[in-house]
Amino acid sequence: MLSISLNLKKGIDSLQENLRQRPKINKWLMGLLVAITLIGIGSYIGYNQLVTVPKQRAQNKIQTASVTRGNLTVLVSANGTVQPESSVNVSPKTSGVLKQLLVKEGDFVQPGQIVAYMDNSNIQGQLLQSQGNLAAAQANLNKLIAGNRSQDIAGAKAQVDEANASLQKLVAGNRSQDIAGAIANLNKVQVTHRQAQEDLYRTQKLQAQGAISQQALSTARSTHDSAQAQVDQAQQALNLLKAGSRPEDIAQAKSILNQRQQALNLLKAGSRPEDIAQARAQVMAAQGAVAIVQRSIDDTVIRAPFAGIIARKYADPGAFVTPTTAGSAVTSATSSSILSLASTNEIVAQVAEASIAQIRVGQVATIKVDAYSGKTFTGKVTQVATQSLVTQNVTSFEVKVAVADPQKLLHEGMNVTIDFQAGELNQVLIVPTASIVQQANAQGVFVSKPGGDPVFMPIVVGTTVNDKTEVKSGLTGDERVLLSFPAGTRKVTSITGGGGGRGR
Repeated sequence: MLSISLNLKKGIDSLQENLRQRPKINKWLMGLLVAITLIGIGSYIGYNQLVTVPKQRAQNKIQTASVTRGNLTVLVSANGTVQPESSVNVSPKTSGVLKQLLVKEGDFVQPGQIVAYMDNSNIQGQLLQSQGNLAAAQANLNKLIAGNRSQDIAGAKAQVDEANASLQKLVAGNRSQDIAGAIANLNKVQVTHRQAQEDLYRTQKLQAQGAISQQALSTARSTHDSAQAQVDQAQQALNLLKAGSRPEDIAQAKSILNQRQQALNLLKAGSRPEDIAQARAQVMAAQGAVAIVQRSIDDTVIRAPFAGIIARKYADPGAFVTPTTAGSAVTSATSSSILSLASTNEIVAQVAEASIAQIRVGQVATIKVDAYSGKTFTGKVTQVATQSLVTQNVTSFEVKVAVADPQKLLHEGMNVTIDFQAGELNQVLIVPTASIVQQANAQGVFVSKPGGDPVFMPIVVGTTVNDKTEVKSGLTGDERVLLSFPAGTRKVTSITGGGGGRGR
């Protein structure tokens, strides 16, 4: 602006000098020429300030970027949350009183680790009773298997021998010596009888003569009758000895011998197989009763079903707890459990239907957690749902991602953003996504031209990843595209994505 003013002043001074050196001219004509000159110079200055200078400044402010050729990693982004792989409400199998709690919230437990004890005092008595019944059943079985003692068998054999001897005695009859003794005894009493008979005869005569008293006669008669009875008795004994044993006595002796022999055989044969089998069954039943009670006692020891973190505690020692299900969402139901156990955390993401075809098991994913700005986690896809979820008319699929978290930074419910590495495009043309616009029903970019206005070039776009977009056709790779646009070019729509894989 200063140079223009100096040039204008020099032009006016030169014009005045020329006018002074020339012959005198009409003052009116000279004024007119000066006015025309001033108007021309002013018009030039105005055009330069209003058109040329802003245009040059605008061109200087336009930002451009080169079209490059390189590799483009295709990412599929999705939002998700941190959730445990498994979560259960730990509770006893039967209702009871919590005796002891060994863990607190936030503790990490191993599979099978004891976390609590239930009160089992009432079950201990049942165990003792069941063990007693088992011992009795086992003793009975052992007795049947071992059979009878040798002393019992020897006693039974002695009774058999005694019965057999009695039978043989009855069968053989009386000995000749016994018969001879009976005969001798008969002769003896017969002699006594004859002597008593003679005494009675003499006494009768004397009494008839009046030589003795009636009493003496009675005494003699009694002695005679007694001797006669002894003779009859001795004669009957001799007859019995000569006749031998009675058939009834022999039959009875044989029956006694048979009974004692059967008893001996039973003792020798031992227990019956049926009795042993029954005793075995009783032992098994008693063992089952003990096992049931022992299992009930074992159930009072509460163990962790898998490795995980104690997420929440619901009961303290002395509280009455009941069995509950892991999926119970009712406050009264969960509060009757002992605690809540959560396993290793995983990421559960909701992937849009348009991108689910690019997700596969084993795919690597980069995870950003809202709670940890600037920190990333690495994960791997473990499961892709086969059933879709429809929320507010938006269809998505649930994808589970295992995440490495050695420092235990992730907590259930944290919000995350996941980038799945869906593939890579090699040696493709790439332009900044911000350079793509839509004009006259065509998608394209403004290409910078040296010494001239930028030219709109229609292009065919491919995959867009964040701030970079693949160009399939329309550019050669040597161009520079505009990131800011000069006046007069209307940017209708800026393209933020295209193709199969998109950035957030």
